[in-house]
Amino acid sequence: MAVPLVVGIDGSEASLEAVDWAADEAARHGVPLRLLHAAPADDDASDLVAAASERAGKSAPAVQLSSVVLSEDAASALVGEGRNALALVVGSRGLGGLTGLLLGSVGLAVAARADCPVVVVRGGVEHRHSRFGCVVVGVEAGEGSGTAVEFAFREAHLRRCRLLAVHAWSVPVGNPGPPALSGYALKALDRPPAQVLADALHRSEQRYPDVPVSSEVVEGPARRALLDAASAADLLVVGARRRQGHVGLQLGLVNHAVLHHAPCPIAVVPQI
Repeated sequence: MAVPLVVGIDGSEASLEAVDWAADEAARHGVPLRLLHAAPADDDASDLVAAASERAGKSAPAVQLSSVVLSEDAASALVGEGRNALALVVGSRGLGGLTGLLLGSVGLAVAARADCPVVVVRGGVEHRHSRFGCVVVGVEAGEGSGTAVEFAFREAHLRRCRLLAVHAWSVPVGNPGPPALSGYALKALDRPPAQVLADALHRSEQRYPDVPVSSEVVEGPARRALLDAASAADLLVVGARRRQGHVGLQLGLVNHAVLHHAPCPIAVVPQI
């Protein structure tokens, strides 16, 4: 049996938007969709689950649906289901959350702890329903972006859309380089930023030759570069490193910024 895509539901409008997105995503991947609701044992969730199932069925009638209600906190329930999931999908805000740009506590906890990719469904209708024809992936130096790049290429391939790879860099404060060198030239004494980006994309470009790829090297803060690029994207993909000696992922400042403020759905992909 195919590994399912799992979406968290709580009856909020944000979770129903996540159901819509997840149903379309399950159809693209050809996998089952599993609806998960976490509630106290005495809570009758049948109406909530039925409403979400009906909505998913209308969005993607060919997708195989299942549902589960678990008597534990929502973050733990989702993380547990994520051990056997293609990905976890959550809304940007849950019931009782403040309105606005910030991500709810459940979404943040799941993104920090899950073993599989986590998609937080954010943004307006045009971003949630793939009207831009673009997936954006953030690429960092080192090994942290490899799985995220592969995920982003696969998404662009299934969506038949273009991929924009963004690498942001800056010269460390106090770098003792030669005088009169530009920032790019100074950084290139170590490794040219364009080469960092090209190397990160090479393997996936060979695997998905049908995906149109463009690259963007930006001198400046990564969070600003990614948020700017995401303004015209259907999905923003970022990587997350495993924490050394601890359970979970290392969600740095960039991850937190895009999770809280991205104008489109965002996928956090653990490094393998």
